[in-house]
Amino acid sequence: MDKRKILFSIIFIVLGLIAFQVSIDRIVGSNQNFTLFEFLGPIGGMFLGPVLGAISAFFVRALNLIIARQPLDFLTIIRFLPAMLAAAYFGLKQKKTAIIFPVCIILFLLNPIGRQAWMYPLIWLIPFIATFGKKRLIFNSLGATFCAHAVGSVIFLYSFGLTPAIWMALIPVVFMERGLFTLGIWLSCLVFNTVLDKLTNLKIVSSLKPLVNQNYLVSAKFFKQFA
Repeated sequence: MDKRKILFSIIFIVLGLIAFQVSIDRIVGSNQNFTLFEFLGPIGGMFLGPVLGAISAFFVRALNLIIARQPLDFLTIIRFLPAMLAAAYFGLKQKKTAIIFPVCIILFLLNPIGRQAWMYPLIWLIPFIATFGKKRLIFNSLGATFCAHAVGSVIFLYSFGLTPAIWMALIPVVFMERGLFTLGIWLSCLVFNTVLDKLTNLKIVSSLKPLVNQNYLVSAKFFKQFA
């Protein structure tokens, strides 16, 4: 890893830990919460690449676990994977990343409980289609948050079950929740990228200039082609 990405990783991890302290909503069926890191976590994939972005998301969660002295229960452990895959998805440009959604749909429907709530995984057809417009930040943001949701839902289904009625009742909640997360990721990426572009005018962080995504700076071109 070059010095630029090491420096960026440190900045990202510190900001990620701060974001982790702000709760948004309770995760249904658990005593844990979604946090602002849901907005920030995936964008590391764009700046660092899919692999390092996923690793950074892992480190943020691991360090928060240690700092907050959270119990290392099963739910805490399984939440690492969706966050890491969301970052990897966000950093990948290939449309083949769409495969994650039909795979999750199949896995969900193979479960006896999942088959009774068959309408629930059909939600993932939306990000499947959105992946083919991945160059637009809003579609990449939508795909990333639903990538985490699809993987997390499948893990949750096989680990904790829940009743078909609960899964079906969650459908409108998912639309509101993931809609909020999509906008949060979109805005976080736009702000982070823009601020980074401005900061690179300072000598101390000028080396980070190549990490700035020129397509995602506020401009008429951005809103016409990349928003």
